[in-house]
Amino acid sequence: MADTETDRGGGAPAPTPEPDETVRLTAWVHGAVQGVGFRWWTRARALELGLVGSANNLRDGRVEVVAEGPRDACRRLLDRLRSPDTPGVVTTVVERWSEPRGGLTGFVER
Repeated sequence: MADTETDRGGGAPAPTPEPDETVRLTAWVHGAVQGVGFRWWTRARALELGLVGSANNLRDGRVEVVAEGPRDACRRLLDRLRSPDTPGVVTTVVERWSEPRGGLTGFVER
């Protein structure tokens, strides 16, 4: 789901989503992000923003971050994942926005 979508049939653009709309953000963080406290740091930032979800080490060296909560809070987490203040070295963050699935409590490191 994109932040804004345009009707390809020539109609008006889709309405701008509300900042407090509940969404699911999945972000794949590339770089030197394992073994440096990145998941712990991500968990702390997510909890500060009131988000639920997880940060998971992947076998290929990336960290997958799944967060659900208000769109604005998820955007702020994404900005922090891309900031130079993270542990380790982030080279790229790939994101996907989708509908929330629910069923998450807290924010866990896996």
